[in-house]
Amino acid sequence: MKNAPRVVVGVDIGGTKVAAGLVNGEGEILARNRTPMLTTGAPSNGLTAVSTAIRGLFTDASSQNQISAIGICAPGPLNPTTGVIINPPNLPIWHNYPLAEEMRRAYKVPIRVDNDANAAALAEAKWGAGRGYRNIFYATLGTGIGTGIILDGRIFHGKTGAAAEGGHLGIDYKGPLCNCGKHGCIETLAAGPAIARRARHKLEQNPKSVLWEMAGGDIQAVSSEMVGRAHALNDPVAKEVMRETLDLLAYWLGSIIDLLEPDAIVIGGGVSSLLAPFLDEIRERWRGACINPRPLDITLLLAHYGEGAGIAGAAALVDEEERD
Repeated sequence: MKNAPRVVVGVDIGGTKVAAGLVNGEGEILARNRTPMLTTGAPSNGLTAVSTAIRGLFTDASSQNQISAIGICAPGPLNPTTGVIINPPNLPIWHNYPLAEEMRRAYKVPIRVDNDANAAALAEAKWGAGRGYRNIFYATLGTGIGTGIILDGRIFHGKTGAAAEGGHLGIDYKGPLCNCGKHGCIETLAAGPAIARRARHKLEQNPKSVLWEMAGGDIQAVSSEMVGRAHALNDPVAKEVMRETLDLLAYWLGSIIDLLEPDAIVIGGGVSSLLAPFLDEIRERWRGACINPRPLDITLLLAHYGEGAGIAGAAALVDEEERD
């Protein structure tokens, strides 16, 4: 193993799983492994799950000596400077847990820790859809909406490391209550569950929609993915839901443009496939959604990374000078 090339490990920690991968200098994920996350018992149990995921990337224990650095994206709140996991709701096992310090002790290599949206934003800027752009606003749309801001090629963390919570920008102070405790956040209005919820509400007034058939007659089974398929069939309920969703997202992104005026906006996450056919429509709506005189100069792109966004993002956290 003396002459083996050094590699960066990217680790994506979630509430139920740990995904790890070997990532090269071009952002390609060369190998992957996945293991359940341990969320009960001693805090060290979580570290054991992370080590198990990393160990599965190598054929034998000695080959782990190839690791040059480890990047980790983990649930927040966390401190990206110290690598301390503060108090994540879906990882109660870690409360003010010094993850970066414990990982350095175990592996004796540079460690970087940040949240998943920040990490994915950096991966898109370095290797993905945002490559070549200096300033990027990244949004991942799924069950929630996470965002990251890249300024001059670096993550913008703000004063305490908690910046870029764009999914919790309120656009309707009288709107529905978000899980964060605020009203009218874009997450509670336009994330995947919100799209499905709005479709279910409209179905109660329009039983002729093809969404009934797709859901097998069970209104609670309606999903955002079904809304996309029904829209392709010109279903009136789906078309109304999508029109409202595009309006909401365009209004939100219009505010982002007025605030940041990024070079590009990159959209990822599970709902991005639903939005893929509508990017031009979202951009057209910017004309009335912001005061910027040239909003159409800003590029709107689909993210390059899909399921591997967390692994690639974690690896992207490692500074280039930490690579061999």
